[in-house]
Amino acid sequence: MASLSALWVLLIFFGASGATWVAGVQLSKCTDELDRRLGLGDAIGGMVLLSVAGSLPELAVTITAAHSGHLGLAAGNLIGGIATATMVLVVCDVFAARPLTYLVGSLVPVLEGMLVVLMVAVVLGGAVLPSTVRIAGRVSPASMVLVVVWVGGVWVLNRTRTHPKWDVKMEGALPGRPHRRVRHPVADQASADYSTARVVAVFVVSSVVTLFAGVMLAISGNELANRAGINGVIFGATFLALATALPEISSGIEAVRLGDHQLAMGDVFGGNAFQLCLFLVADLVAAKPVLPTTGAANAWLAALGIVLTVMYVSGVIVRPTRPRRIGPDSILALVFYGVGIVGLLQVVK
Repeated sequence: MASLSALWVLLIFFGASGATWVAGVQLSKCTDELDRRLGLGDAIGGMVLLSVAGSLPELAVTITAAHSGHLGLAAGNLIGGIATATMVLVVCDVFAARPLTYLVGSLVPVLEGMLVVLMVAVVLGGAVLPSTVRIAGRVSPASMVLVVVWVGGVWVLNRTRTHPKWDVKMEGALPGRPHRRVRHPVADQASADYSTARVVAVFVVSSVVTLFAGVMLAISGNELANRAGINGVIFGATFLALATALPEISSGIEAVRLGDHQLAMGDVFGGNAFQLCLFLVADLVAAKPVLPTTGAANAWLAALGIVLTVMYVSGVIVRPTRPRRIGPDSILALVFYGVGIVGLLQVVK
């Protein structure tokens, strides 16, 4: 791609972004339909499949960047992607009738957000481990811990949903469906008429397109960053993270439009938690621990991700009540995200 003009590289990047959007939306719909028909979400193994399907763009970027030795790009996309993906909730707020944190009416998103905070804390711990501390000569112990924590967190969330130990009443809340295994009476009607074979076929095609688009995003994104003289961590945490978050933006807006406010927030936190598990994939592909190479810039991004997550978790508990389209938590998130990016520029100098 180095022989192509900057315009062509830019067109490839935007074309791959568009393909990620379209294929990612179809992949999400097919995954939900397969979950309903096969009951995949009732088991940890099923949840792994569903999470992988939703994180295929990040998976493709991680594998491509780690294989080519661009570890800063891979780590920046995974860690910086937490903060960028959390900003999807600002977009959801714009399309909601009232602040999203007022409407969710459940403490389950609080647990999901705290799982993100816990996993980012593990990332920060793994970043300061010496690179010589390895499992099987190539995997960081922290990468293994991330997977274990995620699986344990999913199990706890499942138990909480199916066997709640408390009853919370939030007046005025409109949480919507608790999960997508409950078929929406309008939005899911078309897919209900499809045969399972057709749903599987669309799922496979969408997966292939999403993976290929993710590879193109990583290659073209790295080329654009090099030509513009942009640090790989910064590019991965901003432009690349935004491109891979396009399906989440679309599905978040759709969830809010359908009244599934709890799902909109849960999808963001759930995706953020799982994508950190991809550090294990990065280690295996790069044949060495990636976390110790993340540096100060990714530590800054990790802290920013924690701050933004805590803001929305606190918003669910405090519940802004004024009937405005954008809640105070989203306004604060916009301010802190802007300050965080400006601070990131200073960190990488």
